[in-house]
Amino acid sequence: MPAVERKPRWRHLAGVGLAVVALALLQPRAAWAEPGVPVPPNQLITDTGEGEVSDADRDFATKVRLAGLWEMPAGQMAQEKSDDPRIKSIGKDIAAQHTELDKLVRAAARKLDIELPDKPNADQQGWLGEMRGAEGKEFDQIFVDRLRAAHGKIFPAIATIRASTRNDTIRKLAQRTNQFVATHLTLLESSGIVDFAALPTAPPPTTAAAVLAANDQTGDQGVNQAAARTSSPLSTPVVAAVVVASFAAAFLITRKMWPSRQRRRRRYY
Repeated sequence: MPAVERKPRWRHLAGVGLAVVALALLQPRAAWAEPGVPVPPNQLITDTGEGEVSDADRDFATKVRLAGLWEMPAGQMAQEKSDDPRIKSIGKDIAAQHTELDKLVRAAARKLDIELPDKPNADQQGWLGEMRGAEGKEFDQIFVDRLRAAHGKIFPAIATIRASTRNDTIRKLAQRTNQFVATHLTLLESSGIVDFAALPTAPPPTTAAAVLAANDQTGDQGVNQAAARTSSPLSTPVVAAVVVASFAAAFLITRKMWPSRQRRRRRYY
């Protein structure tokens, strides 16, 4: 019987290594994803254009387009005007990623017949003007502060559209945009110069007391009564049932503690 030739062990290890490298090159995000943190499976969302397109959906697509129209040139300026290698890298990444996001929003707009702007709005043009007039560290601060503030504003708007839109193409665009914006927030914050204290604070949570106060000012008595009912932890029927049950339990326990007549008689005889 002829002997079976066995491949050296190092060849098997080399094969495994090549497979890992190929996976990393083909799917870098999947291969190097943060452990335990899922990546949204965007391929599970349909993109057929089905579903009603609301005014909010159209406004969202417009905002995504506007973001790219000023952040792409801002990123390019960061590569040219900054002296900080980190800022240059952040600008390069943001410009390149907004180029991809711009392709996605324009494709969605064509599918849904949404008209998009072709130039930044007045505020965005003003921010770009600030950057053009700055150099060195001053430029770095303006670049990071302006982009961080803009991303912070659109972030909650993305969540609202993602949760409420009826159109599957807008839904997929919102999910993708959310991933881009979360990445850009992280990149900008990695610069180490974000002035977090200057960022707008979140509105306070709405409480029952605040609702009652607002209703008192408007004189809406019906809503006042509803808010008062919802602010009470227990309704009147529930409270009454609890009280009755408590008295019943107390009566039964007390009755068991009373000596019976027979026991009393035995004590006296």
